[in-house]
Amino acid sequence: MSHPAQPGQPGQPGQDPNAPFGYDPQGRPYSDKSKIVAGVLQLFLGGFGIGRFYVGNTGVGIAQLLTCGGLGFWALIDAILFFTSNDRTDSQGRVLRG
Repeated sequence: MSHPAQPGQPGQPGQDPNAPFGYDPQGRPYSDKSKIVAGVLQLFLGGFGIGRFYVGNTGVGIAQLLTCGGLGFWALIDAILFFTSNDRTDSQGRVLRG
């Protein structure tokens, strides 16, 4: 007996191409990016805006690069928000997984 594919599971036929990683409880599609990875990148390399580049926010990444992550304060606050917020999105507006 085979089990039908559940929508939102990567690699399964019948998945929604707009949400290959499924949907969050509010019905928003999940990103292929992780909020944990973004937070760690921002924590250790936030002065270079690497966490923002990772999620596709190039403009903010460049601003952090030019200001050394707001002298570290902006980068630290951004890292904390990546770890704790469930509303952070990637450049396509999809909610970060994690």
